[in-house]
Amino acid sequence: MRDIGQVNNPCHDDKVIDACSIFGAMDTSGRRFSGEGVTKAIANMHPRGNGLGGGFAVYGLYPEYADLYAFHIMYLSREGKQETERFLEDKFDLIHEEELPTRPTPAIVNPPVVWRYFLNVGRRKPAHVPEDDYVVDRVMEINTGLKDSFVFSSGKDMGVFKGVGYPEEIADFFCLDQYEGYLWTAHGRFPTNTPGWWGGAHPFSILDWTVVHNGEISSYGTNRRYLEPFGYQCTMQTDTEVIAYAIDLLIRKHKLPVEMAATVLAPPFWFDIERRPPEEQKLLRTLRQVYGSLLLNGPFAVIIAHRGEMIGLTDRIRLRPLTIGVRGDILYLSSEESAIRLICPDLDKAWIPMGGESIVGSLGTPLQPQPSTIGGKGAANAD
Repeated sequence: MRDIGQVNNPCHDDKVIDACSIFGAMDTSGRRFSGEGVTKAIANMHPRGNGLGGGFAVYGLYPEYADLYAFHIMYLSREGKQETERFLEDKFDLIHEEELPTRPTPAIVNPPVVWRYFLNVGRRKPAHVPEDDYVVDRVMEINTGLKDSFVFSSGKDMGVFKGVGYPEEIADFFCLDQYEGYLWTAHGRFPTNTPGWWGGAHPFSILDWTVVHNGEISSYGTNRRYLEPFGYQCTMQTDTEVIAYAIDLLIRKHKLPVEMAATVLAPPFWFDIERRPPEEQKLLRTLRQVYGSLLLNGPFAVIIAHRGEMIGLTDRIRLRPLTIGVRGDILYLSSEESAIRLICPDLDKAWIPMGGESIVGSLGTPLQPQPSTIGGKGAANAD
């Protein structure tokens, strides 16, 4: 009997370009819940990964420090840790610090040292600089200028946990069974064009924005060159990092609504724009002209999250899968419907969004139908 690999893959190419798994769950009522189900769901998509990257983002994680910036930092050397801690003490008010709890996990070998710090900006910030901008600049300074140190989480009341391993192994290593949050995202990585290393695992984060991604951003170079003059430095050796920075720029700094930011990243085709009403055409053309270099080329499905909101988005022709599920107040986003139904078999509704359509779940907003928004996008909602 012929090996099926010889039939379907005669060149023996082991680059699986349709791999990687993404999953998200959010209780829009704000109820915090364990990540046990999320870990089970992402583990159900185990064959989409290869053990070279897994991770989680959790929101509502630190209620006792909710107003402080929570830095998760991985260190590759003692000297790097000492230098970075001197930097933090100089630039912030350091309220609390501790090593992230971990447990021995057979599959996790040679992990970096990972600490978390709860910080106030205090009086060190220049008066004319917004607080979030000050924090972003310090994160970039650590990641580009200090030895053997990587800030991989820097938001308030949230945290990223990631590393080299399958996601269920990362969850075990970081003791995620001991945490609760109202929003969880998860990722199982199959590195294609970039290395599998601890800093390069998903989610990618800046402030409280996090991104998990399945696909390949072929516009990475153009996107990166557009972002760098705004102070963003891409240091994590993977294409996904630009999405987190683009979202921070568009929504936090430029104040675009979520749906409009999604239109920048995955805009309608020109022939679709030409069919829109004149005023809508004008707006869509303006967005393309101003933010053309932030358009994401290539196949992608992403889950973007920040405090109080979870967003799903695919490329315009949906070359990567994304399935939506709703049960009561809980919104699920997943690469596969089977992962959702494994932990919630009695969904109220499940569906596949159109390519380029943004799916948005927000705290305090019932999951109900809403009118389409600019660019044909819509909020995340069940009938």
